[in-house]
Formats: sequence, C-alpha cells, structure tokens
Amino acid sequence: MSDLKLLALDPEDLEVVSAHVQDAVIRVSDMGYAKGDRRFALLMNRFDWTSSLPRGKGLRKRAGLHFNAVHHVAYAGFDPNAHEGVLELLAIAFAPTDAPSGIIELRFAGGGTVRLGVDYIEARLADLGAAWAAAAKPQHSLD
Repeated sequence: MSDLKLLALDPEDLEVVSAHVQDAVIRVSDMGYAKGDRRFALLMNRFDWTSSLPRGKGLRKRAGLHFNAVHHVAYAGFDPNAHEGVLELLAIAFAPTDAPSGIIELRFAGGGTVRLGVDYIEARLADLGAAWAAAAKPQHSLD
C-alpha cells in the first residue's frame, strides 16, 4: 500500500485529483484560507478507490490537499464557522475566466460549495500515512 502524491497544473490534472478525492470526508474546521500565502488547504479522510479489502469495503486514508495562487474564497450552502460540521466532497471542477486564471469549485453533498478564485491551477494532494478499513464503500445513485 503506497501513499498517493499528485500535482495538478491544468484542468485535466485536476480531474485526476478530483477522482481520487471523490467521497472524501472533511471537517469544516480542517479547511482554511491563508490569505497572506494565497493558499487554501484542507485535510480529509479520502476513500482510496484504487485499493480493496476483503468484502469490498476498501480503505480510507488521511490526506492533505492545497491550492496555490488563490486570491478569493467564497463559501455557499454551509456555515464555514460551524467547526464541528462534516462535509462529503463529491468533485472538484475548474471554470476558466481569463486563462490561465479561473474558478476552482469544490462541490459537496447536499449542495455546499467552496469557490476559489485562482491565478492559475496549482494543486497538490498527498496521503499523510494513516490508513484504515472503511466502514462502507460509498454508493452513488445513477439518477
């Protein structure tokens, strides 16, 4: 079992990162914007879609994800001050505005979003070593 480390520098790279963090569980208090560093970072318990355990439950891994060159952050659909809140990350998307700048959107179950205004795409995802058996494999309705 190896630790995942990914770097995203364009929309296609970001799609790969998005696939690896689909269904990650994130505490609201584990994400934040360092305005002076122009960095938005979050810690998560991601579901490892590439590994499997007996009975097909899979693994969860502790991971960190950060975005550089962030000049604006907007939250919608949840209270960013609800530090005990928990979110489930569904996808990460990019919409260009004036290339290479654009909006990176973190989309959460239940309609919550975090929108990052960025000068360009630079995101890093890294597993942090801790791994454990998942309680269940995430399921998605095709509706």
